[in-house]
Parts: sequence; C-alpha cells; structure tokens
Amino acid sequence: MAAPLSDGDRRKQISVRGIAELGDVAEVRKSFNRHLHFTLVKDRNVATPRDYYFALAHTVRDHLVGRWIRTQQHYYERDPKRIYYLSLEFYMGRTLQNTMVNLGLQNACDEAIYQLGLDLEELEEIEEDAGLGNGGLGRLAACFLDSMATLGLAAYGYGIRYEFGIFNQKIVDGWQVEEADDWLRYGNPWEKARPEYMLPVHFYGRVDHTSEGVKWIDTQVVLAMPYDTPVPGYKNNTVNTMRLWSAKAPNDFNLQEFNVGDYIEAVLDRNLAENISRVLYPNDNFFEGKELRLKQEYFVVAATLQDIIRRFKSSKFGCRDPVRTCFETFPDKVAIQLNDTHPALSIPELMRILVDVEKVDWDKAWEITKRTCAYTNHTVLPEALERWPVSMFEKLLPRHLEIIYALNQMHLDQVAALYPGDIDRLRRMSVIEEGDCKRINMAHLCVIGSHAVNGVACIHSDIVKNSVFKDFYELEPEKFQNKTNGITPRRWLLLCNPGLADVIAEKIGEGFITDLSQLKKLLDFINNETFIRDVAKVKQENKLKFAAYLEEQCKVKINPSSMFDVQVKRIHEYKRQLLNCLHAITLYNRIRSNPSKSFVPRTIMIGGKAAPGYHMAKMIIKLITSIGEVINNDPYVGDRLKVIFLENYRVSLAEKVIPAADLSQQISTAGTEASGTGNMKFMVNGALTIGTMDGANVEMAEEAGEENLFIFGMRVEDVEALDRQGYNAQEYYERLPELRQAIDQITSGFFSPRDPGCFRDVVNMLMYHDRFKVFADYEAYIKCQGQVDQLFMDPREWTKKVIRNIASSGKFSSDRTIMEYAREIWGVEPSATKIPPPNLPRD
Repeated sequence: MAAPLSDGDRRKQISVRGIAELGDVAEVRKSFNRHLHFTLVKDRNVATPRDYYFALAHTVRDHLVGRWIRTQQHYYERDPKRIYYLSLEFYMGRTLQNTMVNLGLQNACDEAIYQLGLDLEELEEIEEDAGLGNGGLGRLAACFLDSMATLGLAAYGYGIRYEFGIFNQKIVDGWQVEEADDWLRYGNPWEKARPEYMLPVHFYGRVDHTSEGVKWIDTQVVLAMPYDTPVPGYKNNTVNTMRLWSAKAPNDFNLQEFNVGDYIEAVLDRNLAENISRVLYPNDNFFEGKELRLKQEYFVVAATLQDIIRRFKSSKFGCRDPVRTCFETFPDKVAIQLNDTHPALSIPELMRILVDVEKVDWDKAWEITKRTCAYTNHTVLPEALERWPVSMFEKLLPRHLEIIYALNQMHLDQVAALYPGDIDRLRRMSVIEEGDCKRINMAHLCVIGSHAVNGVACIHSDIVKNSVFKDFYELEPEKFQNKTNGITPRRWLLLCNPGLADVIAEKIGEGFITDLSQLKKLLDFINNETFIRDVAKVKQENKLKFAAYLEEQCKVKINPSSMFDVQVKRIHEYKRQLLNCLHAITLYNRIRSNPSKSFVPRTIMIGGKAAPGYHMAKMIIKLITSIGEVINNDPYVGDRLKVIFLENYRVSLAEKVIPAADLSQQISTAGTEASGTGNMKFMVNGALTIGTMDGANVEMAEEAGEENLFIFGMRVEDVEALDRQGYNAQEYYERLPELRQAIDQITSGFFSPRDPGCFRDVVNMLMYHDRFKVFADYEAYIKCQGQVDQLFMDPREWTKKVIRNIASSGKFSSDRTIMEYAREIWGVEPSATKIPPPNLPRD
C-alpha cells in the first residue's frame, strides 16, 4: 500500500475534492466509532482492518438511507414513467469510494479516518469487487445506473445476485487458473434483503387450454428473494435502486415427491432450485446453450415483471393495494430496456401475464408489449447470438413456446403479405430456425417485440441495419437507432484520477463532472505551458504510483519513465491480443539485432480473463506470459522493453492502470467490436489511442481529429473486400521478414523451450483459420507503432495531443448516452431537480 499522504499533500487537495466541513468530520467520526463498537463482538476487543472497513461502510450507508427512502417517496408522489433496465450482468466493482464521491463525503471521511490514525485508501482496498459481469456489457449497465440516478430518472436496475461472480484469475506457470469468487464471504454492507417482496417463479409443467383461458399448471416453483442496493446520483440526493434476485427453494420443495423416510434427501435437494443464482456464466461474446443459463434468464425476467406490474398497479408509497387495473396506460408508465438478448423472455412473459393472467385481448397485449420493450444489440459475432433449442423450451417453458410460435406466425403473415412468394425472406426472418435441431433466434424475438432497436456505436448500428438485421430494417426502418456507449465521469475520472480532475477543475471549474462536454473548454489551454506541465506531472505521478503497486503486489519492477503501453480487456481472438504479441516480439528482435541503438523504452502491459472453456484465449495468455518470461530476463534488453501480464484484471485494477497508461491499444478487426468502453476511459484519462477504425474508435477520431489518434489498418470495407477475394495468411508470412521471424520463433519453441510444440495451435490458427486477419494488419500496425515512438520522444507535443484528446472526450459520457435513451426511446425527460436532503423538510 502506498504511504499515506503527508499533511501538506493532503491539504493541497483542491477544488473537486473540496474542503471538509468540520461538522461533517466530527459527525463521521462519531458515527464511525458507534458502528465500530457494534461491529466488534463481545469477546474480541481488538479491531481488524476489515472491522474498520465495515464501520466506515455503514457510516457512509447511513447517509444514503434517508435519501433512498425520500427518493422512492418522491417517485410514488409524482408517479413518473419508470425505467427498468434488465441485465444478466451488473459489473459494479467497489461501492465505498463511489458512494463517498457521489454524496460529496469523501473529504470528510478522509479527514475523520486520518484523525483516527487510519488510512482511507487502505480501508478502500479491503472491499471485494462486486464482479457480477464479464466485461463491457456488465460494466456499461453499472455506468448507466450511475447516470440514470445523476439525471434524476426514476430508474431501476434488475438482475441476479450471483453468489459467485466472475472467477478470480491466477497465473500459474504462465497458464490461467480459475478460482471461485466468493465475494459475499464477509457479507455485503451495501445490500438490503427484502423478503417481504419475495415472488414465485414457475418452471416445467404443462399447458391446459380451458374455456376460461390458458392455464400453465403442474409447475415447479422457485422463490425469488430480492436484495436491494442503493444507487446514488452525483450530489442531487437522488438514490435509485438496483434490485438483484436470489433463488430460494420453497419450504415444501420436493418434500411431496419423497416418502417420509427421504425427508433428509428432500431438504438437501433444495440446492437444485437455489443453484439458479449460484454462479455467473463466465462467457463474453459467446453463447453456451445450457439449461441452467436459460433458467437464469427466465428467473430474472419472471420475478422482475411481477415486480414491475405490482408497482404499476399500486403507485402509492407503502401501499400494496391495486390503484390501477387497466393496462391501457402501461407503456406510458413503464419502459423496459433489454440489455442484449439475455432478458428477451420479457417479451413472451409480458404477453403471458397480460393475456393469461390479466385477460387482456391478444392484439392489445401485443401492442402494449411492443410499446413497452426496447432492445439493445451488443454484438455482431455469430457465435454470440442466442439460439435456444425448441426442445429445451418445450420442457422448461411450454407456455412461452406456444406464445413465441403464435407471435412468429403473426410476424411471418405480415412479411408474407408485403413480400408475396419470397420464401427465402420468410426463412431468414423467422424467429424459429429450422434444421436438425429447431432453434429460437432470441435476437429476432427482440426485434419483433420491441418498438426500438439500437446498436452501441455509429459504425455498429450501421452494420446492424445493413447486415445483421437487414431484412427487419427494410420492414420497419423507423425502429432502428444508434446510441453510442459512454462511461460515467464520476468513477472514471473523479474517483480514479483525482489529480487530473483537480488540474482540470482549476482551469474550467467543476461543471464537467455532470456535463462532460465542458471539457472542450480545455482547448483554450492547449498551448498553456503551465497546464501542459501540470497534465504531464499528474500522468507521471500516476505512473509512479502504479509502478509501486506492481512492485508490491506482483513483485515486478518496471521503469516508470518508459512508455506504459496498455491493452486490458477480455482475451478474445477478435480483440487481437496476438497482434500486440507480434509487435512485442518484433521490438525484441530489433533490440537484439541492434543493441547499441537507442530505443524508446516500453512497458507493454496486457490484462484480461479468458472464458474457462475458450482454448485459444487461454493459449494467448500462455503466449503473452511466455514472451514476457524471455524478454524480461534478457540482459541485452534491460529495462528498454518489458512485457507484463496483469493478473486478475477487474474494475478495481482498471481504476489503477488506466490513469497510468500512456498508450491505449484498441486493435480489434474493423467491424467486430460493437463499441468498446475501455477506449473511452483511456481517452478521458490522458492516454493516446492506437487503434483500428472500429466501434467507438471511429467517433473518438471524429471528435479529436484522426491525426490525434494513431489509426491504422483495414476499414470495414477493406475487410469485406479481403473476405471476397479470400484471406491468405501465407502470403503475408512470406512477404514480411519480421513477421516471418516472429512466427518462426513461436513455432520453434524459442518462447517455450521446455515445451517446443506448446504454441502449435496458435500458429496453426494464425496461418490457416484466422477469421480476424491478424497478419493483414501487421505491417500497418508496426509502422504506426513507429509513429508512436517518434511522438513519445517529444514530451511536450505528446502532452498537447493528450490535452486535445481529453478536451474531445465529452461525447463519451454515459450521461449523454442516457439522455438520448431517455428522450428518443423511453419518452422521458431528465430532471435537474434536487430532492431535499433528509435533514430538510420536503416541499
């Protein structure tokens, strides 16, 4: 842990952090001591660091609770349209510091904890990350919750309270090893169990068509227990709710199916039901058609929709009696946003409730459903699209299968009327895919059941319209939109890079924290020598701090004056960590063949998790660590080049490495990364981007000017042209001597002397089965890296480009994204109204 700041340094924290009010400090101390007293059990009078963390967390939580209750009262009184964000992933990271920042309490807590002889940063490090997501999709959901609260929207996040989140990654002998993430081991101070809102969820059974309507009977029941986590907006006293469901077996679970003698067996069998919320599936951009996963998807949808309808019916605070019985106004009061296809079952489930339970006419129910639901597409990779076997639905959700068939028939009748005789179009557009195994295409279900479909960056939304859902776009072009992703500036600037936030606030004030577009005012200071120096100084301090962290945690010593060249994201072939590897090997070979030449020193850091069943991704990690092993121990190289694999990359590690990065690698094959959000985090934190024209990189280049990023390689149309003519890796291998040398070294076992054939699968893939065309971009990438070196040797010009990038990053705030969703999809207006704090009377 870095040494605590000296008194002088602590007093220098200006502007954004603000001066701690003495009254607040005294109150925090008093509250902290009270919580500590009750945290310690009678027979233990010595507090551990974890006791201190919990005492502080409860102290901060006290400031949330009154605001939380008041916010919910405010919504019930005003009865606004409510936004329901449904996601199987919420990658929240840590909560303590984020809450202090959003409540404006950080300085008071810092001062109080300091006066008590403790170090705030050390206590923050004790908190477990809430790793309930795989990567971009789950982290986006977390940023959106922050923005929705900050914009005063009546919004709710709904998901699953996984007992085990994304696995912890250990690197053993260069290989990834997974460990279960027991994040709840010590308890979670931020959640509140709400057993009074527990709801039944049904599975299996059969469908009975009776004269009174359709009944789904003989089902197996699992209970959904809600756990609520407060989500504070930034200094506006709004506290929204993230409600995560946990599976519980009912008390009679399986008892009726056993003889009395098998009572023990029956009670043990409760695990079968409770397994539904046990563990997050660790796949990113890959569909795994397991029954347990389908159960998770229906579980969150069924519980959430019951909750939504209960709230719609009784919109008086604390009242459980229905106020509304007519569903005519449902879409005016409820917006459901589907974060990818994982919550797609919301569509047939809402139809089932409206038609079977509430007795709404079928056509009316379909109109209500479509006006309520909207779908965000997150990927164009075919292996990521969810296509569930019909046979699995038949067994698990028989009524939903009937509803999907009926919806599909309506949809195909409409298509057939518009395109008579076009059988191929009907086949392409059907929700049911015929074949050896009939499957339900969940993306098609989402498109027909939603009033809005959006991609997450301009280029991605164009691909969605022109390729993935081309037929649907021709049918209903007005449905399709773009909503470029964003990140919350509270966590990704204020919290993780206070030094930079302070330097910015000194120049342009604090307005940028809730209106990131104000960063463009920094363009006035692009030639200001003091500002250039201050920005460079903050970066150097962040690098020193991160180097100290690596040395302490990972026992790795790096050169803090080298270029920090960082690629952190999930390990996936399309993200092309292999291209980065080839550059590292090329640099190494150049140093070896010309050791007396001057080279720009670089520390290449690559981090990310591989899905446990993804063989190639795990091989890529082994290759990175093996290259590092050779390069880092070669005396000819010294500290001119290091290759570091950052173990167990997660939100709390991102918050440390991103502010320290000089170069951000965003090098996916054009047309494969829907948006990316790491690219935005690096940009706002003062790293320059080397990247392809893919995802949001395209808009970053538009905002900052292409000349202020290091753009290289094929564009989407080049990739398509190469596909048409046929990609031949061999021809690049033969034409480019440095590429051939690198591949030959990998093949020969130069980087794996104890197991020379270790990387044969990697080389075989690159040479003969590379869908992502690594070799095709190698030459342009190496050349572009040369330009990076050139600029890095001129620190003043480098920093000017950095300032231009920071000043141009305003578009990439999740506040802007959510404003667009609110106005163009949900039909609500953000509110700047500040709810009175709990100590003041309500209006």
